[in-house]
Amino acid sequence: MLNEQSLSGATNRRDDHQHDKRILGYVVQCDGARAVLAAVADASASETTGIWTVGRLISINLGSTRTVGLVYGIDKHTREWTADDENAIQVSVELVGEVRDGEPGKKPTFDRGITKYPHIGAIAHHIRSRDLTAVYDLAGRRAMKIGSLSQETSIDANIAIDDALTRHFAVVGTTGVGKSTAVSLLVRKAVEVREDLRVLIMDPHNEFSATFGSNAHCIDSATLDLPFWLFKLEEFAEVLFRGRESVPEEIDILRDLIPIAKNAYRNPVGGPSVRRGTSGLTADTPVPYRMVDLIKLVDERMGLLDSKHDRPVYRTLRVRIESALIDPRYKFMFGSRLVEDTIHETVGSIFRIPDFGKRITCFEMAGLPSEVVNSVCSVLARMAFDIALHSAGKFKLLVMCEEAHRYMPADPKLGFAPTRYALSRIAKEGRKYGCYLGVITQRPGELDPTILSQCSTVFAMRLANEQDQAIIRSAIADSSASSLAFLSSMGQREAIVFGEGVATTMRMKFETLPKQLIPGLRPVDLGHADEASGAPLDLNTIIMRMRNVAASDELETSLLEAQVQQRVQPEPTLRRTAKLGLSDDDPNFGYGLKSSTFGSRF
Repeated sequence: MLNEQSLSGATNRRDDHQHDKRILGYVVQCDGARAVLAAVADASASETTGIWTVGRLISINLGSTRTVGLVYGIDKHTREWTADDENAIQVSVELVGEVRDGEPGKKPTFDRGITKYPHIGAIAHHIRSRDLTAVYDLAGRRAMKIGSLSQETSIDANIAIDDALTRHFAVVGTTGVGKSTAVSLLVRKAVEVREDLRVLIMDPHNEFSATFGSNAHCIDSATLDLPFWLFKLEEFAEVLFRGRESVPEEIDILRDLIPIAKNAYRNPVGGPSVRRGTSGLTADTPVPYRMVDLIKLVDERMGLLDSKHDRPVYRTLRVRIESALIDPRYKFMFGSRLVEDTIHETVGSIFRIPDFGKRITCFEMAGLPSEVVNSVCSVLARMAFDIALHSAGKFKLLVMCEEAHRYMPADPKLGFAPTRYALSRIAKEGRKYGCYLGVITQRPGELDPTILSQCSTVFAMRLANEQDQAIIRSAIADSSASSLAFLSSMGQREAIVFGEGVATTMRMKFETLPKQLIPGLRPVDLGHADEASGAPLDLNTIIMRMRNVAASDELETSLLEAQVQQRVQPEPTLRRTAKLGLSDDDPNFGYGLKSSTFGSRF
């Protein structure tokens, strides 16, 4: 019998004197891409029988080269098991590549593809650690450790960070598999390795700011300052029409009058007038203008004699604009009392120029009105590309798009076209200018296939849906297709990584993050139950947050608290609601708030 030390040494031997117990099987069939091995399973020889598990890599000895194969199927035709004797089995192996020994003293090298196919009777062995390391070696590319191999936990799982970033990447996986934790780890590691990199995370669930802490700049609905004049016409219309289909006549009016209002801001002499020129300005030019000037222009156009048939359209547009102005949920756009050219402050704060030691921006969208999220994402993605384009290669930005299928759906009729275009532009052209895209989704089947095809590195975590699995299979090379047979059964934090960022398709497990750094955990999950349950439930606070009213506004706060406590009944007429410009899905609808309450803001 071999002791443990001699057995370990025999594992790494590749000569004719190797012990028979280390021979795992023999090749009995080979079709060029796959091979079938004849082997035996013996309950008394667990060190060899345990090798035959799906997902493991094995080695086939061909003399000067060793063919690496992935076990993807095990079969015993008789369907019977003999506990006291050897059991004949057949092992299906996908051929991955070849390992060659270099000069004496040098590491072995791995090449994808097969130049010398296994012959009938070729011996299959347990793969050596040195060979396994060679399979996933990045050949001198800058490496970033993100975990360990699932097959051999002592071997690091590395990715080529530069290739993964510059050619974009995607993280896909169903809910609850550790997708957000993996994204947090990737971002944290990327910022450490790439000192020139900035990161913008579009966070629809407000879960990433806690994991980065003081290393990130957090922007939410209360701190966001994105002036309305930075919006293009399509984006501004999405806000005015609250996500509904726009009216072409009203859009044409805005296209004519917004440039005039912008020219009036730049040349205030004489005030706004429909008879004044625009000096080459368009509705999309990022130049400030005043909403009061735009409303005056609408009134002036409505008063013209030749516009009498179009007055209902002008009147509706005027009401629509005023509704947005007095809606407290839109204060991030219209909240400034004084319209100024603050584009430097806005761009600098969001995109960290300068970074002031915080190169990660977490943009929390959960507090924003759902009808403006698409517009805001469009503005940010568009500005990200433009800044990278005009920075002469000095600005490097990674845009992380969580729940990407919401903004880039497979159905072109869904979603918001400008957002889709802005993100598609980053995916197709961004790497030339230093703007990179990270796509995170739990439904790759609902994601625009053009976007996914631009992601050269994919981290595929557990996926249960057949359609989603099929999308990932279509993106992987045929020589590694069998790796994805495990998509529906992978463990927590496990992923199959393929593409430009790795040497070959790799099944790995992400590093374990400290519990306090895991995104989205509640106080009770961290063992701070008192923080979650100690404070009493306050209905006033809930109502205040629903209405998105700033706590610093004492007048509004006292009015709202009084209404809740006294249970003021809503007025049955629609006149007050129309005066406020609120829709029936707004939390303020029907509560009898006076327009003068919000009038002081504008």
